[in-house]
Amino acid sequence: MNEVVRFGSASGRWLLLASILGSAIAGIDATVVNVALPAIGEEFDAPFEVLQWTITAYTLTLAAFILLGGSLGDRYGRKRVFVIGVVWFAVASLLCGLAPNAGTLIAARALQGIGGALLTPGSLAMIQASFVWEDRARAIGAWSGLGGVATAIGPFLGGWLVESVSWRWIFLINVPIAVVVVIISHRHVPETRNPSATGTPDYLGGLLGAGALGGWTYALIDIPTAGPLAAPVVTAAAFGTVCTIAFFITESRLARPMLPLGIFAVRQFSATNAVTFLIYGAFGGIFFLLVVHLQVVAGFSPLAAGIALLPVTVLMLLLSSRAGALSVRIGPRVPMAVGPAICAIAALMMLGIGEGASYWIDVLPSVVVLGLGLSLLVAPLTSTALSSVPDAQAGLASGVNNAVARAAGLLAIAVLPALAGLSGDAYTDPPVFAEGFRFAAMVCAGVLAAAAVLAAVTIRNPALPEGADRPAAPTTKTPKPADAGATGVETADTARAAGAWTTGSAVTGAATLRHCAVDGPPVAMSAAVQESRHSADD
Repeated sequence: MNEVVRFGSASGRWLLLASILGSAIAGIDATVVNVALPAIGEEFDAPFEVLQWTITAYTLTLAAFILLGGSLGDRYGRKRVFVIGVVWFAVASLLCGLAPNAGTLIAARALQGIGGALLTPGSLAMIQASFVWEDRARAIGAWSGLGGVATAIGPFLGGWLVESVSWRWIFLINVPIAVVVVIISHRHVPETRNPSATGTPDYLGGLLGAGALGGWTYALIDIPTAGPLAAPVVTAAAFGTVCTIAFFITESRLARPMLPLGIFAVRQFSATNAVTFLIYGAFGGIFFLLVVHLQVVAGFSPLAAGIALLPVTVLMLLLSSRAGALSVRIGPRVPMAVGPAICAIAALMMLGIGEGASYWIDVLPSVVVLGLGLSLLVAPLTSTALSSVPDAQAGLASGVNNAVARAAGLLAIAVLPALAGLSGDAYTDPPVFAEGFRFAAMVCAGVLAAAAVLAAVTIRNPALPEGADRPAAPTTKTPKPADAGATGVETADTARAAGAWTTGSAVTGAATLRHCAVDGPPVAMSAAVQESRHSADD
């Protein structure tokens, strides 16, 4: 039986601190690197393709292995895998900070992604499995809110480090934080695991998924410079194709696959993930190019560019739970259709950001509109992905939705610059980059508009569960179900008893605050609960 802790106890506070700091180093790193891209390119005298790989190498391995990371924690111990991930991430960060050339940096970023895939599932799984049932909602709320604050601080901190010290410190600063996390975890975090999670984890599925994403990403990034028929491009595309086919064959035959393909037979789930793919593909392209555009074309400093998007995170923190409550009252279809449409308007507004642009006049309005659109759509998107499948598969559904979002961003960063004519040294030529950015912004606006239409046509408003419109818990306490999940997460019935339906998440409304467009859906929640179809730990 797992050791249980209370929210207000010293052990509970230590557990929260370790989980928040652990998830923060991975979450912050996913956003601050964009700010440093021009400085990295200048130091290494690297083409634009290197900047693309600096981002995609991390996203690729994180997307490919995050589901596997959650199952490893269930099988071998969540604290153990979490600590391994933190140490792995710290070592990879050190390699990034000391990288003598671009190739080393890219390889180290890929290693960072593997570390992130190991630590992020555990950061929430430890909370869910260790806190007593009645304290979980409060604990996850604290984790979500403080994690959101850390994400908001990230771009500001990154911009300051790049401008005042060196881009290398955006990686090196992870090392002392990781040391603190490891010490706290060793001394204060209880170990939890799922005794029913037996057998060998689906390592082959993870490797094949990474091979598929890696092959196609390499081919798409290399096409603008090498040409579509160049040997490296053809070879990478062929490798990606073979890995893709092998992945689906493997997942369809394994008894306990990383990705049970049958889940896509649920129409609402498939529709939600199709909308997710379009939305986060557009966001991946916008956020990747905008921060560079602000520095190269508009003349912003790294610090100014880093904090330019801060209103998006602030609005998300303030409005996400309210948007979730709204989606419970009126259904997810309208928010999921109107939200992307508002974001499409924001992308078109960004066309006015040019040379010598004013932040208050040219940048802030579009950023605020984007934040409003995001705040409206992310909570219903997450809760719909969870609630569209049976309760026992809610964790798996969240993990798949997270992986879809990250894969979409990965492919967007590979494809969009090529379509916009951004390659080679384009990021050093303001007029060329400005024209490419305008084209990319229009493409992203079109993709977001398509996502709005798709959501309006395919997303259904499911009937509310009994008592869903009541913010308070029922007078009769719902007992903890026997199949609460390998990671200790509540099923939908239990979550409703804790008031989750009032905030729009099938697990906990507080967790929707962690859903950040720059960084995909709530990472820790997604993979941490992927095994919720198994029996309870305690």
